[in-house]
Amino acid sequence: MYLEIVSPEATLFSSEVDSVVVPGVNGEFEMLKDHAPIVSILKEGTIRVNTHTQSHLVFDELHAAVIPHNDDKKVLTVKINSGTIEMKDNKLIILAD
Repeated sequence: MYLEIVSPEATLFSSEVDSVVVPGVNGEFEMLKDHAPIVSILKEGTIRVNTHTQSHLVFDELHAAVIPHNDDKKVLTVKINSGTIEMKDNKLIILAD
């Protein structure tokens, strides 16, 4: 599935991923390929992006907020204050504050 994490300043992340765990208002939930369409509100917390099938990810200055989780370069984290998520046709867009 394809993931875009967008903030008011810039696109923080844009790539194919295996799964994404987000902090929903009723608790964390995970999305995988072929997940049903969804629109939801996110609360303060951490987005975890699993990129296990990706052999190489390129980071630049815009990706400074995206960091490896516990030194695992295939699990990335992004801290957010709040946001909105939309999943449709294997494209996941997160609008993060």
